[in-house]
Amino acid sequence: MTPSIPPHTWSRKFAVAFEGLLQTFRTQSSMRVHSICGVLVVALAAVTGVSPLEWAALFLAIGLVIGMELFNTAIEAIVDLISPEHTELARITKDAAAAAVLVAAMTSVLVGCVVFIPHWGPMLGLWK
Repeated sequence: MTPSIPPHTWSRKFAVAFEGLLQTFRTQSSMRVHSICGVLVVALAAVTGVSPLEWAALFLAIGLVIGMELFNTAIEAIVDLISPEHTELARITKDAAAAAVLVAAMTSVLVGCVVFIPHWGPMLGLWK
């Protein structure tokens, strides 16, 4: 805890949350991959010229994946704390958390397709 910031203040809550985000980014390769993909999608959207509603859909999809990766990391840490030995229940719990990230990532790919394909089809000569 930072001594200069009293506990339970909004600034402290944001500092702790941001530290959790950075810790996950530093320690989880999947978080780094998802973050890089998110940055690439934002750059692609800027070049493509998507609408405000399409921007919203893309940001929600990116946020969903990043949020699920944070939950997955937290769940894995809790399972490791509670059950350091490898048990079937621990495996099921971790697999389900990982599956949630997979579902979010697949959903975000579908959102990307819905947003980008109508813009790129004519540019790539797929249709007029």
